[in-house]
Amino acid sequence: MTNYHLAVDIGASSGRHIVGYLEDGKICLQEIYRFENRLIRRDGHLCWDIDHLYEEVVNGIKKCAELGYHPSTLGIDTWAVDFVLLDREGKRIGEAVSYRDDRTDHIREELEENGILTFEEHYARTGIQYQKFNTVYQLLALKKEHPEMLEQAETVLMIPDYLNYRLTGKKAQEYTNASTTALVNAETKNWDGELIRRLGLPEKIFQKISPAGSVLGEFSEEIQQETGLNMTVVLPATHDTGSAYLAVPARDENAVFLSSGTWSLLGVENKTPITTAESCMQNFTNEGGYEYRYRYLKNIMGLWMIQSIRRELKDEDGNVPSFPDLIRAAEDAKDFPSAVDPDHDRFLAPASMIEEVKQACADTKQRVPETTGEVMQTVYNSLSQDYRKSVESLQRLTGKTYTAVNIVGGGSQDMYLNQMTANATGLPVYAGPTEGTALGNLIVQMITAGEIENLQCARDIIGRSFEIREVMPK
Repeated sequence: MTNYHLAVDIGASSGRHIVGYLEDGKICLQEIYRFENRLIRRDGHLCWDIDHLYEEVVNGIKKCAELGYHPSTLGIDTWAVDFVLLDREGKRIGEAVSYRDDRTDHIREELEENGILTFEEHYARTGIQYQKFNTVYQLLALKKEHPEMLEQAETVLMIPDYLNYRLTGKKAQEYTNASTTALVNAETKNWDGELIRRLGLPEKIFQKISPAGSVLGEFSEEIQQETGLNMTVVLPATHDTGSAYLAVPARDENAVFLSSGTWSLLGVENKTPITTAESCMQNFTNEGGYEYRYRYLKNIMGLWMIQSIRRELKDEDGNVPSFPDLIRAAEDAKDFPSAVDPDHDRFLAPASMIEEVKQACADTKQRVPETTGEVMQTVYNSLSQDYRKSVESLQRLTGKTYTAVNIVGGGSQDMYLNQMTANATGLPVYAGPTEGTALGNLIVQMITAGEIENLQCARDIIGRSFEIREVMPK
């Protein structure tokens, strides 16, 4: 009898329910349900519609039952850094504010100007890169604007932890996502109490951290009755990048991993954190991974820029150009030379991505793109050059020589970007699988269920199960 598992994979723009199972030594996937994720403005802030997300998680479970699937386990992964607070009764306090909101502007500078904490010391303790939207800065921004919310709070839960709580009634703080708060000590892999106290945050809201692969429990009676199903909720690497990295079928230990989606996360797996001054200066991060691996990587803006451009090109009838159309437009402008810094904060949430790219070119005295193709080519130039610089930095910081780039996620389908990446880095690119995040989520469930022996076995199975396309540099 086939044992099914359900991955609920939620990204910044959409979520999917994907059923996975083993058949003839291969992993098979079936998408069951897809839904939109959206930002809304509430009380002057950009927020996730967290109630909508929860409803859609439940709707996807119901869809499983309708289609005759009865998965034994479920795992949820989402983006990192964002959270909700719960009061003593377990009720949510306030909104789930998005990392794209501007409330964290200048928080780091205030910490340093007031002599509370330098970023260099912060990095040495946690190994987490500076991003103005890190959870620690969000909590401090909340303390500044609404101190009463933190005073009421009994628990902080990251987004997937909160969704799990709604399904089971049980609270857990999973390691891979917790590490992105920049409040977990890189060496101890636990909350850094001294750091939390120095920042004036309430220690009581930070509960015991559970490693990926932990079993949380079964659906609550209410969810069982509503969906007609009961599943055991397993904690995968709940940070989607943590799951995506697990799905990389690397040929050896000399491969660079690139999870390509709304964000591009380029890096490697290490057994120990790198928290040197040079690593801090290069802004590489040591995010927690499955089996307490460290995902040593660089955050790059990624396909967010292309997704934003596509949305801006919507016509009066609501139609948007396809991604292949945008790729062809870039190819037609392949000799356009300009490039911008895709990691600059100006590209986080601009009113117009197209105009922001043009203005960035003007500000740096480069040719300003005029056509859609030239704007797209500018973005492709920017991403591939950033990938090259990041690979070069990785080699300096780790002392290793890397021989290939393995790309997983939706961006692995963009063969034009894959070719530009191969050309820029001078390394062969191995593209696929596309459903990297859902796969990483599922293999943790399968390992926990005893169906797959370990992570290396899982990666070997992935390599046999999905097409991996090779792109050589030209």
